[in-house]
Amino acid sequence: MPDLDPFFAEWSGRAPGAVRSLERARTLMRSLGLEDDRPPVLGVVGSKGKGTTATSAAAALSSAGLRTVLATGPSFRSYRERVRVDGASVSDAVLEGLGARIERARRALPDPVEAGGYLAPSGLFLMAALLHARDTGADVCVLEAGMGGHRDELRLIGPEVVALGAVFAEHLGVLGDTVPEIAREKVRVAGGRTRALVRLPQTPEVAAAVDAALEEATGGRVRARVADPRTPGAEPPPELRPPGLSAASGVLGTAAAALVLEHLGRGPLDPVRLHAVLRTLRLPARLSRHPVPGAAGAEAILDSAIDRVGVAAALEHARAVWGGVDHVLLCLPDHKDVPGAVEVLGDLPVTTVRLPEAHLRFEYAPPAHWGRVDAGDLTPSRVAALGRRVLALGTVYFTGRMAGVLDVPTDRLFG
Repeated sequence: MPDLDPFFAEWSGRAPGAVRSLERARTLMRSLGLEDDRPPVLGVVGSKGKGTTATSAAAALSSAGLRTVLATGPSFRSYRERVRVDGASVSDAVLEGLGARIERARRALPDPVEAGGYLAPSGLFLMAALLHARDTGADVCVLEAGMGGHRDELRLIGPEVVALGAVFAEHLGVLGDTVPEIAREKVRVAGGRTRALVRLPQTPEVAAAVDAALEEATGGRVRARVADPRTPGAEPPPELRPPGLSAASGVLGTAAAALVLEHLGRGPLDPVRLHAVLRTLRLPARLSRHPVPGAAGAEAILDSAIDRVGVAAALEHARAVWGGVDHVLLCLPDHKDVPGAVEVLGDLPVTTVRLPEAHLRFEYAPPAHWGRVDAGDLTPSRVAALGRRVLALGTVYFTGRMAGVLDVPTDRLFG
């Protein structure tokens, strides 16, 4: 296990009421020489599907022969997964070395209490990815934003290409009071360096907000392009797209990769090489199917569904694969669409799972017939006891834990 203090020290030691400081992050980037000395960046924003979009884009860029550094989060089983090269996680030693360099630069900054803000872990992992890209001579970086855009460290980095996934009512009251306001926040990750933005189809109101925010952020230089999965001939073909609702993210990631190649003056994606790499793509917790260790014949499907639509899609997929579902493990904090999940799951046997993270609330009262369990008590034998066909749904913090319970390989996502 690498030393993670450099990434979490300021966040874990923050004073009550303290906020993340982008100005402090900018100063740290300058100290690390990351303002200009870095490869081109594809930045990924959106309400859902960012990780799938980013991973699909990285796979497509690797198929074009580009050495690609990928930063996504949260991780599944290990923090070294936050930084990958051509789909493979860095080692513990590499991540610890990157953290040590960040820590040396951080210690030269004013005290965070005096500065009035802290360095967010998500931004520090992006900086670690940029450092590693520089160290390894990477051709391009694919960086996933946190929940925001304009208020995210990715804006400071200045992505040359931006991919915008679906925008919906996630983090209402935090990123904005309406969905168009949330879209405005996410689009304004773009800036002076941005040369292209590609988005999935949106509602008319969100599309208008995207166009207005992009014109403001880029001075009218950039017009949004649309990657519509329904377009005939859209890459990748349906059989090579991620399953379920993630299929659109696969199309968006591939379209964004094509724009990066265009920006670099490279030729278009070669379909044969692209398809060969995408056949190796593995996306844990995106309708991924796994055996339960030590329980012959027992399986689990993991999916990071967080609302009514996602839960319904996952349930439909599981029934198509198995013919039925014996039990559902559901982990949704109160700020997710718990009522929608309850309605979709109906009379199915369900056990709700509580996570230990202090910032997550689990006070919603589930139906009386549902079971309850703490995440730390889940083991392969306990999962197998629920049935031979277990559908595990919920926040990425939960599906990451389930990946550990089921011993899912997560160090390599493609290649």
